[in-house]
Amino acid sequence: MEKKQYTGYNLREFISTSTVFKHLTEEELDHLPLEQGTDSYKKSSLIYEEGVRINGFFIVCKGIIKIFKTGFDGKDQIIRFAKPGDVMGFRSTITGELACTSTKAIEEAEIVYVPGEMVKNLVKSNGNFAMDLLQIACMELGEANDYITDIAQKTVRERLAEVIIQLKWTFDIDKDNFLQISLTREELANIVGTATESVIRLLSEFKQDKLIEIHGRRIKILEEAKLIKMSNMHY
Repeated sequence: MEKKQYTGYNLREFISTSTVFKHLTEEELDHLPLEQGTDSYKKSSLIYEEGVRINGFFIVCKGIIKIFKTGFDGKDQIIRFAKPGDVMGFRSTITGELACTSTKAIEEAEIVYVPGEMVKNLVKSNGNFAMDLLQIACMELGEANDYITDIAQKTVRERLAEVIIQLKWTFDIDKDNFLQISLTREELANIVGTATESVIRLLSEFKQDKLIEIHGRRIKILEEAKLIKMSNMHY
């Protein structure tokens, strides 16, 4: 991890317009540790680990972070991804619990850390900030409930189709119509909740059925409507 200095104005502008801190007053923004710049993480760097005490928020300013839990068998289960503007670690910060997940950069990332006491004071003093955090917590709880239902009721084929669509909706596509997130087959399996071999086989079938196009780790969706129908998604 390295420190990367930003001009105070640019970083402040990003934090005040693109994150959960957007409703802070100028005075409240002055108390955030923005003059220190961002912490830079290389690809595959661990930001924090499940079971440690983190005592603060992590604001993603650049890059994509995978948030995951590790099972008793050592296998990772990816819970979600954090992209620029997202915050990580707020549940443990508010409750005082040890970190319930681990986070790792899947591409070069830049992150700002905000101490927990500062966050708690803002929750008490700024109702809009507290409401935004509550909305994030409710959204993540809803996603967790959906995932539990999917695991119990959907086939691996349906879940993989849904994951591919959700990745498009979350990260969009580039100028060549490929998903703007590149994942290994193992990482895809860790999202779907299945063996890597099953994902490899199903991706090959999706390709043969001309639902997607694959170039290495890059995926292009050719038949979005058919994938949505296959996934039995409710949206």
